[in-house]
Amino acid sequence: MENPNRILKVLVYSDDQAVRATIRTALGRRPAEYISDVDIFECATEPAVIAAVDSKPFDLIVLDGEAVPAGGMGVARQLKDEIFNCPPVLLIVAREADQWLATWSGAEAIISHPIDPRAVVKAAIELLAARTSVTR
Repeated sequence: MENPNRILKVLVYSDDQAVRATIRTALGRRPAEYISDVDIFECATEPAVIAAVDSKPFDLIVLDGEAVPAGGMGVARQLKDEIFNCPPVLLIVAREADQWLATWSGAEAIISHPIDPRAVVKAAIELLAARTSVTR
């Protein structure tokens, strides 16, 4: 089992600062007692996401499907196709009806706008726990 005190790295991508702030606030520093502290790295552009993922290890990637000009679905698909052992992706889509399309992206979890902080935390905890072998 991994060191439970290790800081978990989360990348959050959206061109909308309010979306990034909502995700950051929802996750906080420690979203659950059995999850280590979370360090959030924010990106506002697709090139910044690619550069960050190429240069730093992340435990979770949160992508806004509504980001422009590069939406999170396409970014997720690119990461899943190009990054060996890509971290799990939480994708935020505009409507629940978009979830069928979001599965094409390879995202392991999908939530819908408007962002429900509890849904963010629940999905992130499940993905982080699976990634780090942390159990309750």
